[in-house]
Amino acid sequence: MYRHLLRVLLIVFGVLALTRFSYSGDASWVEVTSPHFSVVTDAGEKRGREVAIRFEQMRAVYANLLTKSNVNLPIPLQIVAFRNTKEFRQVAPLWNGKPVQLAGLFQGGNDRCFIMLDMSTEDPWKVVFHEYAHQLMNGTLSTQLDAWFEEGFAEYFSSIEVDSHQARVGKIPDQTYDIVRQEGMMKVPDLFRVQQNSSTYNESGNRRTVFYAESSMVVHYIYDNNLMLKLAAYFDARYSKGASVEDAIQQAFGMSAANFDKAIRSYVSAGQYRYYAMKTPPDIETTVYITRSLASTDAAAAIADIHAHSRDYRDQAVTEFEEVLKSDPNNAAACRGMGFVYLQRRDLDKAREYFQRAAKADPKDPRVHYYAGMLMNFKGFSNPSDMGAVVDELKTAVSLDPSFADAYIQLAYAQRITGDIPGALASAKKAIGLNPRNVSYYFIVAEMYLQQNKVEDALGIYRALAKSSDQVIAARASASVSQIEQMQTAMKEAANRPPVTIASATEASPAEAVPAAPPASPVKFLKGSIVNVDCSATPGAALTIASLGKTWTMQVRDTHHVLVMGADGFSCQWSKQKVALNYRETGEGTGTVVSIEIQ
Repeated sequence: MYRHLLRVLLIVFGVLALTRFSYSGDASWVEVTSPHFSVVTDAGEKRGREVAIRFEQMRAVYANLLTKSNVNLPIPLQIVAFRNTKEFRQVAPLWNGKPVQLAGLFQGGNDRCFIMLDMSTEDPWKVVFHEYAHQLMNGTLSTQLDAWFEEGFAEYFSSIEVDSHQARVGKIPDQTYDIVRQEGMMKVPDLFRVQQNSSTYNESGNRRTVFYAESSMVVHYIYDNNLMLKLAAYFDARYSKGASVEDAIQQAFGMSAANFDKAIRSYVSAGQYRYYAMKTPPDIETTVYITRSLASTDAAAAIADIHAHSRDYRDQAVTEFEEVLKSDPNNAAACRGMGFVYLQRRDLDKAREYFQRAAKADPKDPRVHYYAGMLMNFKGFSNPSDMGAVVDELKTAVSLDPSFADAYIQLAYAQRITGDIPGALASAKKAIGLNPRNVSYYFIVAEMYLQQNKVEDALGIYRALAKSSDQVIAARASASVSQIEQMQTAMKEAANRPPVTIASATEASPAEAVPAAPPASPVKFLKGSIVNVDCSATPGAALTIASLGKTWTMQVRDTHHVLVMGADGFSCQWSKQKVALNYRETGEGTGTVVSIEIQ
């Protein structure tokens, strides 16, 4: 698992060694489109081009560091550059009801990511470049690493400075030194144990600030002292071999955790670091950029789209989209945005209405087709033939945007329901290739392997995930491994039991045995809603499932040992719950459950 990490680390460091939107003002909005980015701005065409060039430069430097000809962003990205702080605050996250003071902001999602910049500030780039670095890592690295390394590398990368002649990588800002010297440092083992779901990582305050600054310092120390091979050995010892943080440090770096901590502190105290200059990649295109003026309604729809993807502004987005549609009833972006809002609210009829309007206004928008496919996956199907329309919508989405990872995974869901498991696996693997660190995709592939009776292939995925540095992921994968192994053991024990004999009341001899059971039927897949759970025959249970306009009765032989995904375990209280089952058919509308996925 960590051989790929080792290769990437060597490549990277080896190359280095070398509020409501108002559009009544007098500013006009433009969209600048470069080879890989779209920038919407009211700061003028010149500033819009500057933003696009900056991101093209950063992307090219990253590609140069990884010696990759194609750097993928698995989630569509929209950049919005505001001319001043007042306008930027209309999208800033709220704290106690007031906008947080920021120069730049990254807002993520499965369907769309946004980068927002305040162009009136001196340096809006660092924050967004840090988050952009995470997106680039998601599209190129296959393994989720410790939080300290993820954030430390993003900080390291966010310091890149590029001009027409030279790229400079690895400068440590004075502010980073000030933080660790004034606030103190965590002990390195404590730093290495911080998880993405911990309070240190998520809660604002001095401890979180120190975590980011110190993580950056450790990454610099490792690189400046040529410890990349030892870093890979640390991760291998930690997760492939299950060593503790302290033991892994000792094994990889050849010193105790205490001495490693002292070495880091000495490095920080010295205040000396290396940074590296390289020629600016020669293939950055800065001339063939397309600029078009945006109508005020298009600009308003773009801001409303940001709000629709923001926890703080979702309700406001509806009002903004409605105002756009009053002025421009066929505005494609506003129709798509309204459909997205209603999709999130599970008002599927309203969502469908707006997606149809959006598709009519702009049939070449991949997100419209993606959302339409999601809508039908949410809604369920009264007729199996409806699945063909879902597959068609999602195939259109990926043809219009071949790098859209989540569109491929939605396509995999639809193909799986139609019984096209080879096609579903291919689509899911394509999604993984585009977004290799989205762990949910691996769970989906493992479930498909189970559906095909490829148990060892599924176990291989679960066992790899069980070594994840994310404790939640590791626990879920470990539970799946345990459940499958228990099921395998139970099946072996059942196969080794002696034949059961039944004495007839009249003619049968006590030695006459019941004929052997026929070979197990193939595993099939069913997606629907749980209508009822009958647990009266404990430890067994009967699930009543509504799917494809039909009611199915599915038997669970042992609720304590059935494989359940998406929930802590089997529940007799499930009702109106979306579910996907792998099962063996036993008759018309009946079957025996192999696994349950709660959705």
